[in-house]
Formats: sequence, C-alpha cells, structure tokens
Amino acid sequence: MNRVRKTFSRRARVATGGAVLAVVALAGFGAVSANASAPATTSAAATSAAAPARATTTSTHLTIDAAGRAAQAALDAAEKENQRVTVAVVDRNGNTIVTLRGDGAGPQSYESAERKAFTAVAWNAPTSQLAERLEQAPNLKDIPGTLFLAGAVPVTAGNAPIAGIGVAGAPSGALDEKFARAGAEAVAR
Repeated sequence: MNRVRKTFSRRARVATGGAVLAVVALAGFGAVSANASAPATTSAAATSAAAPARATTTSTHLTIDAAGRAAQAALDAAEKENQRVTVAVVDRNGNTIVTLRGDGAGPQSYESAERKAFTAVAWNAPTSQLAERLEQAPNLKDIPGTLFLAGAVPVTAGNAPIAGIGVAGAPSGALDEKFARAGAEAVAR
C-alpha cells in the first residue's frame, strides 16, 4: 500500500491551528458560562421558594368566558333599546379581554369603550362618579388611557376591582352606563 503524504504550507498549518484553538476556546467559554449560570438559577429558585407568604400576593381575574358573557349582555341590553354601541371588558391591569362592536356603532366608540373600562377598573368606581370628581381635580383627565365620561363600571371580587366594563356610542353616558351595569350583572349571576 502506497501512502501519499501531503505537506501543507506553513501558512495553512498556522491558519488551521488558529481555527482549532478558536473552536476549543469558544467551547470552553460556553461550558464555563453554562456552569457559572447554573448556581445563580439554583440560588434564585431557592430564594423564591423560601420567600415568606406575606411577600407574595394572589389576584383574582375574570375568565374569558365571563368577560364574553358580560360584553354580550351589555350589547344585548343596548340592542333592546335600539342603541348602536361598542362594549369593552378589560382586566385588572387595563388589558382588553374582549371587545364587541355592535352593528352600526360609530368608529370613535371602540377606543372610548376601552378607555372608559380602564378608567372604571383603575379607580374602582363607575365613570359617572369619576367624571364628577374632575371638578375638584381637573388634572385627572390628563392621565394616559383614561376617559372620564359616564359609561363604565368596575367588576369586583371581595371589594377589589378585577375588571372594567365600558360602553360607548349611546346618545348619553347614562345609557352607556346602564348597559355596562347589565354586563356586570351578567358576571354576578
């Protein structure tokens, strides 16, 4: 058997050796990084597991099913009175859970319903009451995402707000709020 021995130039040997060293160095760095992060993760887990109960909270949230029932009940109440509205249900943090835009509802009603719902849950009060507070504190209206017009009510559990139902599009805030209350009553059933 005849062996053929190839010789590489000095330049090729240096380049190949450099590449091999780079791969070995990166592999070693990755192993050290992985090992260095493992104890930190374990320590964080141990710390969080040892946290006293008074350092944590539990919150109650409206389910998607309940939010859907509430929005539909509010929309149905409005339709019975031939009103074209949009209904929004937001969670405790003001995030929209569901929005139903009724047939013929105005384009402005979508955002208005969401902002009213957010305002009601943020202050745990119907927006009709909050609109009255603007006389004493007119700067409240400058808070981003709020709308101090009648038409929304909070949904509570144990006196804590867990959601807001906002309605917009009826000719008056009193009607909007009436429909929002119908939605809240649907959750209570």
